[in-house]
Amino acid sequence: MTVTLATAGGTKTRSPARAVILGAGIGNALEWYDFASFVLFSRYFSMQYFHAADATAALLSTLAVFAVGFLLRPLGGVYFGLLSDRRGRRFAMLASMSVTAAGCLVIGIAPTYSSIGLAAPLLLVAGRLAQGFGLGGEIGASFTYLVESAPTPRRGLWASTMFIAITAGSLLATIVGLVLTQFFNDADMQRYAWRIPFLLGALLGVYALVLRGRLEETAAFEEEQAGARKNVARGMLASIVENRRAVCIVIMLTAGPTLTFNTWMSGAITYATHSRGLDARAALMALMTGCIVFAAVQPAWGALSDRIGRKPNLLIGALGSALVIVPLLMMIDNGFWNLTGAICGGLVVLAAWTSIAPAVYAELFPTSIRATGVAIPYSLTVAIFGGTAPYLQSRLAGEGHMQWFAGYLIALNLLTVIAVLQMPETRGRSLG
Repeated sequence: MTVTLATAGGTKTRSPARAVILGAGIGNALEWYDFASFVLFSRYFSMQYFHAADATAALLSTLAVFAVGFLLRPLGGVYFGLLSDRRGRRFAMLASMSVTAAGCLVIGIAPTYSSIGLAAPLLLVAGRLAQGFGLGGEIGASFTYLVESAPTPRRGLWASTMFIAITAGSLLATIVGLVLTQFFNDADMQRYAWRIPFLLGALLGVYALVLRGRLEETAAFEEEQAGARKNVARGMLASIVENRRAVCIVIMLTAGPTLTFNTWMSGAITYATHSRGLDARAALMALMTGCIVFAAVQPAWGALSDRIGRKPNLLIGALGSALVIVPLLMMIDNGFWNLTGAICGGLVVLAAWTSIAPAVYAELFPTSIRATGVAIPYSLTVAIFGGTAPYLQSRLAGEGHMQWFAGYLIALNLLTVIAVLQMPETRGRSLG
């Protein structure tokens, strides 16, 4: 299938639909492959990068580095969002992917504490910062590229492919983890085998650059640029201020679901293995099952939103997550099936929201600032609430206060519910 869009000057044939979906999604797949790999393999390399006699302290330090990577996402959102709105979605996707792949490579080859001392954790932080900076721009550029390329009646369905890609990244990391733990013992994993996932991530980044290099720019951006040359350009800050209500909606829409997503995709298995005593391989199998189920339900939720509207989906995802979090967290113990049920249950409900989030974000902003308008508030919110999820969950669980984490998640999802009730219905909205 080739995407054909109507433009002011007639009809223009764009990139094939499969190329658009794969090219836009692969960056987010790499993002979650890297992030999941960092959390999944942190138990193997944490003691090598932090001079700590306590394994728990070293693990918490490593998860703090994981959170640090999120701090540069807002800056990446600003930089690459502006780049996307000025130079094009395709150009920004190529630039952000280059930085992300470089960060992966740094982590994969960084020497350990025993080799270079304090420089070792600094290199680890540098790699995470590069990943965070590059991926901060990934959201604005890739979400916008995908939604602007989609046929209007099927934007929800097309948007659902983005979180399929994100889930595929986590699933790939899980599969790599299962394979490595099958062929390497714990001692070998700690010495060198943990590096393999990050080196694979760097190679995946190179492949993403090849795919994206073959894409064409979206018609919506080209038309906007043509119009901009005829008018006096307004400052980007003024445009953001003018669309401040949409910016606030994005922040509130994202807070609860991003914490929920990180809870099930990253935090749950760390909690199950470190605090509840579940075998690491069993936890990886549970996560892999959850990823498959999560990906499978995305298109159904996305297609539903194209029929009944975006707001019902968003309400189901956020309010449902608030209602099920306590019973699902209580299910997690040292058993495989309980963890699998908790992860699958939480992700199926959340999928109502994730399936259409890219479409909703893009539909809230005009073309001239769409990438920046999406990237800045989204990256900031994910940095604050998403990046800290595994650390908070592990820390509070270790102190016997898991109920505090559940209350925190419920409160943020209720904030998202308020945002949904205040926002307009965006299904079928023009992307002008």
